[in-house]
Amino acid sequence: MSSGQQARAQAAAITPGGQSSEEVRPPADRLLALFDGRRLSPGQRRIAQYLIDHLTEAAFLSITELAERVGVSQPSVTRFAASLGFSGYPALRDVLQPIALSAVAGAPDPRAQIRRNELQEAVDAEIENLENVRRLLADTDQVLDIGRELAASVPLTILGLRISVSLAEYFAYAARRIHPDVRLVTRGGSVAYDALLQSRAAGGTWVLAFAMPRHAKETLAAIRAARSTGLRVVLITDPTLGPMVDEADVALTAGTGSRLVFDSYAAPGMLSAALLQAMADADPERTQARLESYEHVADQHGFFL
Repeated sequence: MSSGQQARAQAAAITPGGQSSEEVRPPADRLLALFDGRRLSPGQRRIAQYLIDHLTEAAFLSITELAERVGVSQPSVTRFAASLGFSGYPALRDVLQPIALSAVAGAPDPRAQIRRNELQEAVDAEIENLENVRRLLADTDQVLDIGRELAASVPLTILGLRISVSLAEYFAYAARRIHPDVRLVTRGGSVAYDALLQSRAAGGTWVLAFAMPRHAKETLAAIRAARSTGLRVVLITDPTLGPMVDEADVALTAGTGSRLVFDSYAAPGMLSAALLQAMADADPERTQARLESYEHVADQHGFFL
C-alpha cells in the first residue's frame, strides 16, 4: 500500500464514537501532520504554506490553478505531492478535501448572517448556482466520459458567440495546454460554418459550445451546422429549456447570476474547469508532457515574473 493509500486508510479508521480518529483532530493538525518530518524544498514549502493559509479553497483547486496561485510550475506541485508520499496531486487532493470540508463544517455559515445589500444577495444567488453544479458533478462518470471524448477529438472545436465568447476563450486557452489542436470559433454565420467544416475534415469529432442568455439565434444555427457536418456537440448552457438543448448531443446546465445589471458566470466557469480536469485525466501522460513542455518554454522566455 502506498503512503497516500495509507493516509486515506488511516483517515477512514472508525472509532467507537462513530467518527474516525482523524476526524476528531482539528483540521489544522490533520493538515500539518501531512508535512511532519518531510524535507521540503523552498518551493515546496511555499506550496505547503499556501495550503495551510487557504485550505478550504486550495483543496478544491486543479493542479493548474494551485500552481498559478502559488507561483510555481505544475511539475513542482506533482513533485510536492510525491515528496509527501502520494502517487500524484489527485491522490493528495483526495486527502485534503475531507480535511477542508471538516474545517468548513466547523465554521459559522456566513449566509446565516443578515444580508445587508443587493451585492451580497447576488453572491448568495451565485453560491446556490455553484451548489447546483456540485450536485451535477456528483455523477463523475458522466463528466469523465465527456472529458475522454473531448480529449480524443483532434482537432477539438470550442464555440462561443456574443456574450459566451469569454467562456469559450477561457476554455480554449486552458485546453491548448493539454490538447494538441484546439480551434476557437467566436464568429457566427459562414465563418463558423467554414471553421466547423474544416474541423470535421481534419478528423475532429466533437464541438464544445457555450450558450449563455440571451441566447443568440446564430449560436443555434452554428450548433445545427456542426451536427450537419457530422460533429457531435457538448453544450454548456443555463437551465432554461430551449431548442439548443434539443439539438445538442450532451447538455450540461449551470445557472448564471442575474441579480445585477450584467450576468455573472461563476457556475459555468466551474463546470468548464471540471471538464478541463476530466480532459487532463483522460490522457495523463500527454497532459504531463504538454504541461512540462509549456513550463519549459515559459521559463525559457520569461513569460512570468
